[in-house]
Amino acid sequence: MKKPAATFRFAPLLPSLLLAACAAGPAPTPPDPALPADFHYAGGWQRADAAPPEAAGPWWGPYGDPALDRLLRDVAEANATLAQAEARHRQALTQIDAARAGAWPNVEGSLGHTRSGGSAPGTRLYEARLQIGWTPDLWGRVALAAEAADADAGAAEASLAAARLALQITAAQGYVRLRTLDLHDALFARALTAYERSLQLTRRQYEAGLVARADVIQAETQLQSVRTQRLAAARQRMLEENALALLAGRTPAQLRLERRDASLPAVPATPAQVPAALLVRRPDVAAAERQMAAANARIGIARRAWLPTLDVGAAGALQGGRWRELVDAPARVWSLGPSLAALLFDGGARRAEELRTQALYDEQAQVWRASVLQAVRETEDALASLQSLAEQDAQQRRLVALAEENERVVTYRYEAGEVTFLEVASAQALALSSQRSALDVEAERLLASMQLIAALGGDWRPAP
Repeated sequence: MKKPAATFRFAPLLPSLLLAACAAGPAPTPPDPALPADFHYAGGWQRADAAPPEAAGPWWGPYGDPALDRLLRDVAEANATLAQAEARHRQALTQIDAARAGAWPNVEGSLGHTRSGGSAPGTRLYEARLQIGWTPDLWGRVALAAEAADADAGAAEASLAAARLALQITAAQGYVRLRTLDLHDALFARALTAYERSLQLTRRQYEAGLVARADVIQAETQLQSVRTQRLAAARQRMLEENALALLAGRTPAQLRLERRDASLPAVPATPAQVPAALLVRRPDVAAAERQMAAANARIGIARRAWLPTLDVGAAGALQGGRWRELVDAPARVWSLGPSLAALLFDGGARRAEELRTQALYDEQAQVWRASVLQAVRETEDALASLQSLAEQDAQQRRLVALAEENERVVTYRYEAGEVTFLEVASAQALALSSQRSALDVEAERLLASMQLIAALGGDWRPAP
């Protein structure tokens, strides 16, 4: 029995149409991000299941330092690396419009002139043509392409936020180190005053025949040692200030942070309960999630490559032997009609592309999972550091008090002639060293609090 003509005409498309049912397939399942039920350190610091609180202001607000506020705002506005990330975000945004443009018809116009000839006299043909083509998005290819582009733009935006946070954290930590060096310089200045007084006392006692020349040399050596240390600290401060100028998008001559002897900002209190959703909100984790979403959309595009495409076109032209005939009495030509096309055999190219996009999704899914685990690890590190440094700070302050009391007692005994200057020098060196260590521990606590803020994506303050 003879088949109907229509059935015979579309018979080659049947394999593609039969694949339509399985082209989309189920969405891939992302891996478990392994969020902790609680955290090991900081006295059982608990995860809360509520949504993360809205930030009441910039994350550095609780430190209450106007100079730090100005510096970090400059980083956000003028840093060159951040400007590059912002440009990449704008590039990604343009790809969304480019992808959505595929759902609209294409309109083309042309104006041409041709000559032809042979043994017979040649002819001229002038033509003005307008052509319209449209490919309806029957299977959602364009929608998926736009979805992938939107996810890419979201990843670029999250990467921009991650870069901003990382640069501001780096600048804030550099600022803390710089202010710590200022306090070290103040310690050195006080020590120099005390050591010069000890040297004068020792010289008078030597001139009176009460002590040996070795005591004078010991006092001079100690004084010179502190002078050398102070110069080294001053050089380090200049390098820190130059690094901050670069982060703020300025030259070193354009950024000057005046020396300040005021104490470092207090470490903000860590809340007892913070939402675990803060970990997933981290910009780098959000960027990984958006990249995974883009890879998932591209799997759908690859699966729909098996499906046929429907093109609808219309064209019209005006023709004549001379330019003016296009207006006066042109020959009109037009065409209109749809076409359905499908690739029946490609040697496995479409299957390979589908497997490639699936592997890309698997890779991005593991990148996302790894970023979550890294966020948990960094949070645990910061909590452990804060817990340990709080105890160390208390012990170090006790050590400073003992070292200062020991210095006073030994100095009185030396003035009374009961001990040599070697004991005074040892007591003074211990006091200075313990005071400098106390400053360093205090600075480390500030840095650890900033690391915790970075680990949680930029804020951990409870809702007001």
